[in-house]
Amino acid sequence: MINPEHQTLRAGGNLVGCAAALLLLSAQVSATNGYIPHGIGTASKAMAGAGTALPLDALSGLRNPAAMVHVGTRLDGELSAFMPNREYKANGDFAPPPVPSVPEGTESSENDFFLIPSIGANWQIDERSSIGLSIVPQGGLNTEYDTPTFQNFAAPPGSPFNPTGEFTAGEPTGVDLMILVSGVTYAREVFRGHSLGLTPIFAAQRFKARGLQPFKQFSIHPNDLTNRGYDYSFGGGFGVGYLGQLHEKLHVGASYQSRLWMSDFDKYKGLFAKGGSFDIPPIVNAGLALNITPDLTVLADYQRIFYGDIKALDNDNNPSLPLTPDRFLGASDGLGFGWEDVDIWKVGVQWNANSKVTVRAGYSNGEEPWSGPNTLFNILAPATIEDHLSFGLNFQINKRNALALGYTHAFQNTIQGQSAFTGPQTGHVRMHQHIVDVGWTYDF
Repeated sequence: MINPEHQTLRAGGNLVGCAAALLLLSAQVSATNGYIPHGIGTASKAMAGAGTALPLDALSGLRNPAAMVHVGTRLDGELSAFMPNREYKANGDFAPPPVPSVPEGTESSENDFFLIPSIGANWQIDERSSIGLSIVPQGGLNTEYDTPTFQNFAAPPGSPFNPTGEFTAGEPTGVDLMILVSGVTYAREVFRGHSLGLTPIFAAQRFKARGLQPFKQFSIHPNDLTNRGYDYSFGGGFGVGYLGQLHEKLHVGASYQSRLWMSDFDKYKGLFAKGGSFDIPPIVNAGLALNITPDLTVLADYQRIFYGDIKALDNDNNPSLPLTPDRFLGASDGLGFGWEDVDIWKVGVQWNANSKVTVRAGYSNGEEPWSGPNTLFNILAPATIEDHLSFGLNFQINKRNALALGYTHAFQNTIQGQSAFTGPQTGHVRMHQHIVDVGWTYDF
């Protein structure tokens, strides 16, 4: 157990900061812009996430609530096959102990195929108002390497940091995070061509971690840091949106999802700052939709994700700062992960080829939420993705049923470098993804 009067532990802080960053980031590799998905709904994903200014489906309540009044009475379902490929390489240029290092070699994460469902429904109350329900995942995936990644991070048995010799990692390191959000949307056309929407949002998170035993002595709650099984967090917030027609050929849209205030992960209060607090960050979307012809629409979207608003994400882990008790892992001002807000730009095109077939395509470019000498922080979560290319088709089977298909390739990106926590050791992290979406619509 940590003694609050213990002397400053600079070296211990370095190790804990590294471990915590690895853990959090690995929990977020399921999504492609930090830990927020690149789009919501098959149609939007087929345009790389664009669509804030275009009514598309009954999942719009969690993209732009104002669009729901324009999609009619319908039911939309989606099944997404998410296939991430994650890899790290740790080179052999590490310093001898007591400087920690990642075991030399190249490792690929297991668990590279996931099926993720979404569903949405909308009911048209009258010509000017609607109410709907949308349920979608907003991040989450498990990560597991065969290697006990942190085995070299344990302090030597009998040292001040590991007096009993119990804090060793002899098992594979892994995490599992799932985030699900649902919202009930009321949308209304307040005057011709301009609509507003409001979505109260409920969110649930599930999380577990294992293999972090070497860092228990640097947490204010060492028994609530790792290997506690699944823990659950619940909470919510709200979303608001606007959709307007500025010209017969030009529509604009904007939406804001508030911070989702979540209950604490009590079983992991020794990991996350503020005793297990891990809220979901606010998101802003803005977009244009230009009708080049009656059958051809071009879209441009901007998205900002406010990771810096979440203390557990934003708090620094600067190795040049001493680890005083108020910065211990799990403390109110405990070590965080140095994440910043990110900006994502998206362009898309939708072409109604004929009365039965619609063709879509899109491209997006975003930022990584972390920067600096972080390469070997992120071997369990190579959140390196910056560019997405998407395309898809929509088939009108009959008057009531339609089938949508989409594919997204998240381009491989490699970050090479080193970590201040592992001395001179160098290496790289690398990731690419394939995402296949199948959607179905039933119009009432």
